[in-house]
Amino acid sequence: MSYFVTGATGFIGRHLVTELLANREGDVFVLVREGSRGRLDTLRRGWDSDRVVPVVGDLGQQGLGVDPAWVSEHAGEVEHVFHLAAIYDMTADAATNEALNVDGTRHALGLAEALDAGCFHQVSSVAAAGDFQGRFDETMFAEGQHLPSPYHRTKYESERIVREESAVPWRVYRPAIVVGHSETGVMDKVDGPYYFFPALKALRGALPSWVPLAGMDLGRTNLVPVDYVAAAMDHLAHLPGHDGEAFHLVDPDPQPVVDAFNAFGTAAGAPTFRTPVESGLAKVSSRPLLPRALRPASLLNAVVRTAPAQALLDQTVGRLGLPAEVLAHTSFTAVFDSRRTEKLLAGSGIAVPDLDSYAALLWSYWEEHLDTATARDPKARAALEGKHVVITGASSGIGQVVALKVAQAGGIPVLVARGKDKLEQTRAAIELRGGTAHVYPCDLSDLDAIDELCARLAEDLPTIDVVVNNAGRSIRRSLRLSEDRFHDFERTMQLNYFGAIRLVMGLLPPMRDQRNGHVVNISSIGVQTSPPRFSAYVASKAALDAWSNVVASELVGDGVTFTGIHMPLVRTPMIAPTKLYDKFPTISPAQAADLVIRAVVDRPHEINTLLGNAGAVVHTVAPKAAFRVLNMAYHVFPDSAAAKGTVPEGGARETEQIMLARVLRGVHW
Repeated sequence: MSYFVTGATGFIGRHLVTELLANREGDVFVLVREGSRGRLDTLRRGWDSDRVVPVVGDLGQQGLGVDPAWVSEHAGEVEHVFHLAAIYDMTADAATNEALNVDGTRHALGLAEALDAGCFHQVSSVAAAGDFQGRFDETMFAEGQHLPSPYHRTKYESERIVREESAVPWRVYRPAIVVGHSETGVMDKVDGPYYFFPALKALRGALPSWVPLAGMDLGRTNLVPVDYVAAAMDHLAHLPGHDGEAFHLVDPDPQPVVDAFNAFGTAAGAPTFRTPVESGLAKVSSRPLLPRALRPASLLNAVVRTAPAQALLDQTVGRLGLPAEVLAHTSFTAVFDSRRTEKLLAGSGIAVPDLDSYAALLWSYWEEHLDTATARDPKARAALEGKHVVITGASSGIGQVVALKVAQAGGIPVLVARGKDKLEQTRAAIELRGGTAHVYPCDLSDLDAIDELCARLAEDLPTIDVVVNNAGRSIRRSLRLSEDRFHDFERTMQLNYFGAIRLVMGLLPPMRDQRNGHVVNISSIGVQTSPPRFSAYVASKAALDAWSNVVASELVGDGVTFTGIHMPLVRTPMIAPTKLYDKFPTISPAQAADLVIRAVVDRPHEINTLLGNAGAVVHTVAPKAAFRVLNMAYHVFPDSAAAKGTVPEGGARETEQIMLARVLRGVHW
């Protein structure tokens, strides 16, 4: 048995290929344009399978433009043709939708017929239901529904073509709004709810998370993660006896729009909406408070679909990256009945997870990979375009996100860390988005290895423009528990201080020669606030600060500058062993990476938080009072189980811990 997949380099397509490779046997032939071979090659390296076989063709040609000789050779061998190549974009114009969604479906059907395929699997959309009012089940199709946009019309038409014109058996899949992977957050583009994420980011920056927002009932949406869609398609495609049927790949309990917004707002640390009156009353009444036509969602959709409103929205929220067409389709008028699909999936372990369980993953992935604020910033592009930026600790956390942001602004990240495999994954992510990155594995606690790295970088790269000293080791352990662990201090100094300055000293000659270079040191708010239990970590960061302050004056005439970032607590793998941090307010790796980009672009001597500066002032003017407060914190926050080498226990003073952590937000405790 073999498979043919169109759209395999697309979002749903590549996850479907992953499912087929994991669960089925036989070759997976994938359609690819000649110009997209590089993207497919990157994906094939990730799949790590010789069963994925590229077939050159084009969605816009008869029979998908596949070589007739290839078709003759494989006729009768391909059991399943999955047609996913299409445009999934509410903002696309009518001509583009027609060419890709309608003509592309006809061409794919033609190839399936020529191959004498066992079954043609069409990925449609719940958009085929248009503005149907009420329950829309999986046996329904042509119900006289209004189709309000080119996307809706072409999804309906492409499904009609399959139903009426296919000469081979067929099955249709209608996903709802597909979002990122529920276990990794992976997504490939801004679509659906992601259009609203920049607004959430702006809200987070403008207002504290505890500020309530006034909301109204905006109806219900329906979001499903891509891993559910791909797994369900693979399972349903191989069940016998279901040709000629459609399957709704939807959440059987559709989410209220306000609840979905709040799930993402909570993940972002932004303010959230309070329950609207209409929704609150609906919970205690079996009858709606208002008829459908007079509900806020219906009225809003009716208004924003008018030409004057669309023009106004294009000139306002459209400039913020939120298309007017998307605002016109924030909710569904139909409720999609998926009982048949749920019955067929029963016992398979494939089900739609609750949005609250993975909303934070979707937000984090968007913030780290898809937020294009850096690319849109003219100053960032001017400072980074074509520049080589050496980033240590680039395999995860802050370093990885900095690399992605540098690449989106046109820079060339030079990725340095101990683990090559993770660096290669970061490079692949950058290359899939059209960027360039270099990988240099190195153990930065090994001074000889750093010397070799510096020699290679100087030889391989035309310039070394920026060095970001991000790699670091943090140890949270009281002095009482460290008395027989002097190696804690040696380890932190080796990586955080000696490794960092060895790298900078090794790269200074080429930066001096080009009379331009910038070094960004990721220091810690702990240097300013001196929190207990961090004597090893804070001392190593303070040493790096002191060294940089001294040599900065020596290098003024050479064009080499330094920025130290006294970083507050960041939710990275480095703090994971300290479980009490799970309930503490922290900034995200993306927020930390934004500070690094600011350091590269503006090149200030220091970047501090207000709390960090306040801590430094208090230590100067009232040191005894500062030490009393810190001693209180020392007793409120115990040594972690990781520091003691014991099994984690529940904290007896959790309320005090959380209160103090929120008052002194961002300090390491």
